[in-house]
Amino acid sequence: MTNPWEKNLQRWVHAGLIDAATAGRVRAYETEHSQVLRWPIRVALALGVIMVGAGVLLFVSAHWDELSPSARFSLVLLMVGVFHVAGALTVERFEKLAQALHVLGTITLGAGVYLAGQIFNLAEHWPGGVMLWALGAWLGWFVLRDWAQGFMCAILTPAWLASEWAEAMHGNGLGTSILADGLVLLSFTYFTARTEEKSSLLRTGLSMMGGVMLLPCLGFFIFSRVQYSYSYSLHDLPTALLIVGCTAAWVAPLALAYVFRGRAVWMNFAAALWLAVLGQMKMDDKNLMLYLWFAACSIAMIAWGVKEARRERIDLGFLGFAATVLVFYFSNVFDKLGRSASLISLGILFLAGGWALEKTRRRLVAGIKKAEA
Repeated sequence: MTNPWEKNLQRWVHAGLIDAATAGRVRAYETEHSQVLRWPIRVALALGVIMVGAGVLLFVSAHWDELSPSARFSLVLLMVGVFHVAGALTVERFEKLAQALHVLGTITLGAGVYLAGQIFNLAEHWPGGVMLWALGAWLGWFVLRDWAQGFMCAILTPAWLASEWAEAMHGNGLGTSILADGLVLLSFTYFTARTEEKSSLLRTGLSMMGGVMLLPCLGFFIFSRVQYSYSYSLHDLPTALLIVGCTAAWVAPLALAYVFRGRAVWMNFAAALWLAVLGQMKMDDKNLMLYLWFAACSIAMIAWGVKEARRERIDLGFLGFAATVLVFYFSNVFDKLGRSASLISLGILFLAGGWALEKTRRRLVAGIKKAEA
């Protein structure tokens, strides 16, 4: 696995900032002192965080009724604090393990907040618990300056805003659509946070999360339009609340994209324009323009990936294009053919279409690798 500093080191040598001998000494020092983890170790740490966190929560829930209020509160404090203390004790020996332990501490903080609320019978406003959880993550990031804590902040802060908005809307159709808009734009922002010039563990994690979020959030976007397309208007919400919701859904993700991408944020504005036009379309599986619009987005995503030399955007663009073709086939072609003809045509579509898409994808990715070399 290539070290994250290797590309910068080569660029400095080519620019004449350092000579080859200095680069060799830097490379030798970093190789000796850096902790480069192979993917099995990364997977083991990630699974360890998930399983230990789940095990602790299950243990607490299984014995909760047997504990007195004082024992419950002591257990909550111990559960939240023990992982951070363990992370502080192991940071010198194994930095990545310390990061994993601190993440466990932040995860258990959320459980601790809600358990403390149950112990003291606090007033019920569940988004407030998410807010406290997010504040704890931000405090952890401020103290540790750790990419993993920053990643937790990137998850919990939108989760708090979304939960507050959902609680305030109480199923209002327009409010649900605004929430869907914000989630899609945030997915675009996270997915494009990593660029050729700016790459870090935090940006890589955000890019992966955004790629995973994008298609489900687009599905939620379509569902919100189908479910509420004939049941809401701008007059369904007070003007002040409408301004706050639209600002959080549209302005905040684009402002964050500017922080990540600088002047290249114009591409995110193009994605926002595409989403705005999509929101005005009739969400009908017989609407040909809807499929063409999704196909255009997929092609634009591929071009975006080629321009910025990002392979994951090329892959997602091809995945979106293939999904668009398949949905169109099943919605508009499959039921119009006989059983045998539909199966044969579907097989040809998979074989020929898959071969053509994969061949094109490999050629584009190879071009990126050649440019990087």
